[in-house]
Amino acid sequence: MKTRWRIPVCLLLCGLLFWFLADAAGVRVSMEEALSLCARSVIPSLFPFMVVSSLLLSLGFGEWLSPWFAGWFDPLFRINGAGSSAFLLGLIGGYPIGAKTATELYQEHLVTREEAERLLAFCNNSNPVFLISVLGVGIFGSVRTGIWLWLIHLGSALLTGLLFRGRGGRPSTRQHLPTPPAFHTVKLSSAFVSAVKSSLSGILSVCAFVIFFYTLAHPMAHLGRYAGPLLVGLTELFSLTPLLESTRFGFIAAAGITGWGGLSVLCQTAAVLDGSGLSPRICFWGKAIQGLLSAALAALLATYILG
Repeated sequence: MKTRWRIPVCLLLCGLLFWFLADAAGVRVSMEEALSLCARSVIPSLFPFMVVSSLLLSLGFGEWLSPWFAGWFDPLFRINGAGSSAFLLGLIGGYPIGAKTATELYQEHLVTREEAERLLAFCNNSNPVFLISVLGVGIFGSVRTGIWLWLIHLGSALLTGLLFRGRGGRPSTRQHLPTPPAFHTVKLSSAFVSAVKSSLSGILSVCAFVIFFYTLAHPMAHLGRYAGPLLVGLTELFSLTPLLESTRFGFIAAAGITGWGGLSVLCQTAAVLDGSGLSPRICFWGKAIQGLLSAALAALLATYILG
């Protein structure tokens, strides 16, 4: 960390410690709620996807998809067709499955470092269950609204990928990738054990960040009808849902903040990338752009969707 930032950061951390001590009971309640959230929602929804996505890649799923999707993925995003597996699994599994898959593709030499970092800008997305069931049905009482939120999320992710394609080279100018080991040489038992172990480590990191940021976001919920949801959503996505109302503002906020993901998701992504050599910087800018695009699309469509 640069010297000029050390004093402000230390003062901020001292302020957090003072708050934790002054409101120990409230912090404890928030922590209990966050632990319950992890047990009821985060772990059941993410851990199986993390195991299966790791196992798929170990068994050659990325190599199998590459020729099928290269015809559109490569021209659109200037990324090897194997990168489509990160985008598809990220859409199905939710945060941070896309980032985890992109990291593993890079480690398996199926995409270059530059391609993997650009993948991080648009492959790390919310799953349709959260958008359709939790937000659409839970907040707006409508499956149709949830589907529209998912379509806006998907569209903004694709637009973000197109915005970052300019950084990529043409196929003939890209770094040559070494041929990965054939998937039939990988033992299923070894691949399964490795997938479970790596996914356990990943889910622990995810839950740790959810708990910490959920606790930080809790006091922000009382800052007003508009400021509260925005500040909470910018910090931690799961804490947002009790604050949203079935209004135009609620619809735009839901779309924009799920596109952004929250500081918690960015830290989960950084944890997934730790030790891989990949930078989270492009992921940060990609999620910021996707959040803005999602909010803009929602604002344009809100009148039609909400009636």
